[in-house]
Amino acid sequence: MKVLSIIPARGGSKGIPKKNIVDLNGKPLIQYTVEAAKHSQKIDKVFLSSDDHEIINVVKQLGVYSEYIRPKELASDTASSVEAVLHALKWLEKNENYIPDAIMILQPTSPLRIVDDIDNAIELFVNDSKKCLVSIHEMIEHPYECIRNPDKDDWQYLANPDVTVTRRQDYNDKFYYINGSVYLVDTEFFKKNKVFIQENNTNFYIMPHERGIDIDEYTDLKKAEFMLKEKYYEN
Repeated sequence: MKVLSIIPARGGSKGIPKKNIVDLNGKPLIQYTVEAAKHSQKIDKVFLSSDDHEIINVVKQLGVYSEYIRPKELASDTASSVEAVLHALKWLEKNENYIPDAIMILQPTSPLRIVDDIDNAIELFVNDSKKCLVSIHEMIEHPYECIRNPDKDDWQYLANPDVTVTRRQDYNDKFYYINGSVYLVDTEFFKKNKVFIQENNTNFYIMPHERGIDIDEYTDLKKAEFMLKEKYYEN
């Protein structure tokens, strides 16, 4: 199976300026994803989708380069990630005569994802009949302890247990969060349905929550930096 890894990295980040290439423990953030993808035994091709020449040059120095530049209209805050991936697929078919069997989206904001996560996810996908796979980790904030509409009289718990319990270790149900670290989808299914995840047609790769961190704010960056320096996260 030919698996294409697309690393989407637009240049217009606002929360953390130049987020995709911000320094994290001595490396540009995106380097962690590029290195993991390149070391994979199951990825056939690593491909950068970016509109930003600085990001393109950084990744080129890491050994990943093509002539592709994502159009500006597909790199805005409101642009569709689906359309961006479809555009990249069309470009690859036209310019490199390359058509993958499956597409893996590896966001550069997940720096603690390791190569084993990538390869194990692909193996799980290959051995299953479902057309989609996404990575998840167990939620730290348990829904039994979360509420919605706290400013209203009819506030509710996010989820209710079947029986009343007072200790977290007695909870029977487990809840998981889609962490965005790995998306994997059959190419023809994606072209037809234009989705990365579909109910009843998606398998889940479970990661430790430490490796599922998504860099969105500076506090996330500091947390990831600590984990890398202290070798805190499971690898």
